[in-house]
Amino acid sequence: MSEIIRTEDLEYAYRGEDGAPVQALGGVNLTIGRGEFVAVLGHNGSGKSTLAGHFNAIRLPTGGKVYVDLMDTADPEKTYEVRKTCAMVFQNPDNQLVATVVEEDVAFALENLGVPPDEIRRRVDDALRAVGMYEFRRHAPHMLSGGQKQRIAIAGVIAMMPRCVVLDEPTAMLDPQGRREVMQVVRELNARFGITVILITHHMDEAVQASRVVVMHAGKVLMDGAPREIFTQVDALHGARLTVPQTVEVLSGLNRETGADLPIGALTVDECADVLEKYLA
Repeated sequence: MSEIIRTEDLEYAYRGEDGAPVQALGGVNLTIGRGEFVAVLGHNGSGKSTLAGHFNAIRLPTGGKVYVDLMDTADPEKTYEVRKTCAMVFQNPDNQLVATVVEEDVAFALENLGVPPDEIRRRVDDALRAVGMYEFRRHAPHMLSGGQKQRIAIAGVIAMMPRCVVLDEPTAMLDPQGRREVMQVVRELNARFGITVILITHHMDEAVQASRVVVMHAGKVLMDGAPREIFTQVDALHGARLTVPQTVEVLSGLNRETGADLPIGALTVDECADVLEKYLA
């Protein structure tokens, strides 16, 4: 699998209120392959969103390097291509919606790029169908639910045809139904279109849907592996001020309280039920 993103000893510092530098990232080395679905976890202040901003050249390193599809993000001549290759979706969809009609909003960036009208029409329709919002193409975005708005924001990104999408806590402001809608679209972006997905989240049930989990702590990569490998390290995650999926919490708690030796790698409710059924039998 070829890489699409690579960081080399990435450092980032910003100025605090007293003017002194505050280190947000300290020596991050990370490689993300094409077509991967990677969830990035971390408590507030861990550096996960700061890291995400580097993938789209919203932030530039104060030390080390970031490469997107072999392009140095610090090269100002590459900024446009970097952002075209790796698109961003943010927490608040209202900040990304600029038009008064859904289809016009999805077309906005394409029009600015000078894409021919016929191509714009095709891309907009395809993108709206991909997120299940085609029937709302002539609706006003502000009349939609939070989950629908976020799906429109994602459609705008899909229409740009990027090779990578970074979603910075896209469900943070949504209700459970909205979260389910958005996560279904995120999974399809990766599985159906082969787009590399980097999901910044603090929801464990979202992270278990990824093929790989990266845990950030104190501006560094603390863990990096498959979800089942990461989430069975309960003590280490708690030490990083993170929770674990409820299924893992239930089984590990049962082991602690009863002395049982149950496998705690159940990441779904069905897997957890199977383990408990065997235990009770």
